[in-house]
This record gives sequence, structure tokens and C-alpha cells, in this order.
Amino acid sequence: MGVLAAQLSSGGFRAELSTADLTSFGIIGLSYVLTLATGLLLRSGRVGPGAAWTQIVFDVLLASSVVFLTGGARSPFTFLFLVTIVGAAVLLGTRGAIVGFIGAATAYVLVLASLLPSQSSESLPRLGLDVVIQLMAQLLIAVLSGYVGEQLSRTGGRLSASERDLRELTEVQNEIVRAIPSGLITCDREGLVSFLNPAAEAILGISTEAVMRRRLIDDLLPGARELIIARRSELRIDTARGPRNLGLSVTPLSNAEGLLIVFQDLTELRRIEAELDSIDHLATLGRLSAQLAHEIRNPLAAMRGAAQMLVGDTAGAPGERLASLILREADRLAGLVEGYLKLARPPPPQLTSTRIDGVVRETLELLRADPSFAGVQVDENLEPLDAMCDAGQVKQVLLNLLRNAAVAISGLRGRGRIRIRVASVPAGALIEVWDSAGALAPEDRQRIFEPFFTRARGGTGLGLSTVHSIVHAHGGTITVDSSPATGTTFSVKLRSA
Repeated sequence: MGVLAAQLSSGGFRAELSTADLTSFGIIGLSYVLTLATGLLLRSGRVGPGAAWTQIVFDVLLASSVVFLTGGARSPFTFLFLVTIVGAAVLLGTRGAIVGFIGAATAYVLVLASLLPSQSSESLPRLGLDVVIQLMAQLLIAVLSGYVGEQLSRTGGRLSASERDLRELTEVQNEIVRAIPSGLITCDREGLVSFLNPAAEAILGISTEAVMRRRLIDDLLPGARELIIARRSELRIDTARGPRNLGLSVTPLSNAEGLLIVFQDLTELRRIEAELDSIDHLATLGRLSAQLAHEIRNPLAAMRGAAQMLVGDTAGAPGERLASLILREADRLAGLVEGYLKLARPPPPQLTSTRIDGVVRETLELLRADPSFAGVQVDENLEPLDAMCDAGQVKQVLLNLLRNAAVAISGLRGRGRIRIRVASVPAGALIEVWDSAGALAPEDRQRIFEPFFTRARGGTGLGLSTVHSIVHAHGGTITVDSSPATGTTFSVKLRSA
């Protein structure tokens, strides 16, 4: 800076700037770069107002030094005072512009006062005019820069508020997308998946990381892109969690840049609907069958009475054997009709708090005394548990399920296994009867609880229908799962005590 002042005072600028000249201008430029840096730090909140005041004082002192060393009123650097005022306005708005103007004007007057003794009397009027012009320029710059700085500050504040609101809105939208139970998937025009929410991950059984490795929408939802836009559709797909029924709608994104697919898992709903249809079908069939059984019972009683009279009349005669056969078969048919009437109109259960594990043990004791159950080994996993049920009817359910399991494994030649489990589930008690046969065909599972449906030789087809009726009379549910790999499991859920 001293080198620059000496050269200016000794004869003005040379045609070429020396290294010292460039260094001096560099110092001045660095000073105002620091002013801008301080302004940015102040806006971001990393420094306080103290740093801004320090920078303003430094800029005023720097401008005063340069003007003093380069000739005072004749200095070509008097514009530095104006730059100082602008910098102060940038840092602190209107307040900074006022303080910068006061500082710059005071410094400029002090610089000229210090150089006044060296001025000739002829140059004083010119000097006075320069001072007035400079002070008016400083005042004008202070007013304009203060106004502009204030507007910039307000605009910056509004912009910051808008950015903050936009950030908060984006966070809320992201929370909504993460929280909704429906699956959301977006893909581009080529079918590459670009986004999926946590619900979609859970339904499809796949992670976002796996999808983002250039996964096509046709791999996740085959056929979804061929569905009619904006129309609700249903799609059955295979996932890592098994087959799922999805209800979905497809919507194009803006400017046809891709698709938004919204879907829900309807698998459980469809299972419940199928179960309700089965219950309704069984109820209708039960009502019709009960009426038919009631009508059969009356003529059957007359036929049995006549057969009984024939037995007495044909005692010792060749027809006695035929009359006895008619009587025996009539008794068997009457027992079948009576059992079906009980199935159609079972007695209401007497619900009490009952130890389920105790009922299971009593049922197993009865079966061990049954010759048809001899040699059958049953594994027990019984959790002490209470449930609201009719102990006698639950025992009837267990007898039917365990006898069916014994029949199913009878052809496995000693390799069959049966397991019964009692466990606690949310708001209820679970009874599972499992056998290793796994002999139920998928089409049989839909009809297994229908009356007279049986695959067992000599079976009446009323056992599982009775089980189904008893369980539903208790307000419970019964389901079956069967495959050659895992065996067959009947699951009965009762209300807890």
C-alpha cells in the first residue's frame, strides 16, 4: 500500500504495473472479499453482529489510509469510502448504511483536515467543492444502499421462511407416505422402479436396496402396466411371502414421465370372504338337510316299528334273519339321522372358564383306551391356558380331529406322527392338531367341512362338519393347512377367559 501511494504521489501510474502495484490492489480487493465473506457468515448465523462491526471499522480505516497516502481530495481512491458504505449496508442493512456513512464522512473530513496545511489558498474553493460533492455522494449511496440492503434482507427472510416451510411440508409428505398402509410404487417410462414406500416393501416382501438395483416394475407387479388407467383392478402375484391378492390402481405421473401404482393387500380379506361364503353355504345346506332329515325320521320310525313286529312274528322262521337285518339297518339309519339333526341344530354351548390343557389330557386318556387308537403316539406341547368354552363340546372336537389324524397316518406303516399343541394367541387360545400325512388335496380343502364329504373309507362325512359347527357356536374359528412337505394342521382358535 505504501509503494502504491508513493508511486501515485510521485507522478501517477506507469504504463505497466509492478509487482508492488499488484500487491497493493490485491490487499484492497482482499479486504472487500472479506466483507462479502463476513456478510455470508452473518446470514448463515455462524458469526454474530460483532464481526460485522469489526469489518466495517476495518474497511473505513483501510479507505482512510489509502486516500490519505494517495493525495487526499485528489486521490483516485476516494470511491473506496462509497464502497465501504455499500459493504456496511450489505452487512447490517439500513443501520449499517447509516453507520458506514457517518464513519466514512468523518474519516474523509479528518483526512482532508490533516492535509489542509499543505494546500494553497487558491485551491481551497476547489477543495470545498470536492468535499461537498464527496459527502453528498456518500449520503446518496448510504440512502440507496440502505434501502436496497433492507429490501434484500426482507427478501432473504421471506425466502428463508419459504424454504423452511417447503422443508417442513416435504417432511410431512414423507411421513404420510411412510405411514399409509397402502403400497406406493413409482416407475419411469421404461418401467424402472424409482420409489416404493415401507408398506410396499412389507406387502411384496422386498427391500428398497434390492429394488433400486435397476428392478423393473414387471418383476414386482407383472401385468400392472397393462391395466386400465384410473380403474380399480385386482391382481394375483407371487411374492417372497407367498401368493398375494392385490387391489391396485394405476395413475400416470405428470407429463407422462411414468406411473404411480397404489395397491393394498387383499389376501386376508379374500380369505375371510371365502370363509364367510363357506359358512353361508354350510348354513343353507344345513337348513335344507335338517328339514329333509326331519321328514325322513317320521317314516323311518314307522318302518322300524313294522320291522320289530316282523321279528316277533317270524321268530324261528326263515324270514327272521331278514327282519333282523331290516331292524338293524333301520337303527343305523336312525342314528345317522339323529347325528345329522344334532349337526344342523347343535345345542348351545355352556360357556365357562375352562383349562384347555386339562381337556386335552382327558381326551387323550379316553383315546388311549380306544382299541382303534392303539399304537398311535401323540406328542404333546400343552401350555397351561384358560378359555371360555363348553368342555364337553371341545372334547368332541378333539376326538374327531385326533381320530381323523390317526386314520390319515394309518397307511404310513409306523412312520406317521401326531402332535397336539395348546398355545396363547392375542385375545384367544389356540389348539393345533398336526399329522404328518399331508394328504389333503387343494380342492378338498374347500369342501372339507361340508356334510357327508369324506375321503375315508367307511366314514360318514359328519365329523368335521360337527367340529366346524361347534367351533363357530363358540365364536371361534377353525382353519386347515395341508401339504405333502409339512403335513396337515387343523387350527382351532377359541376366546380367552
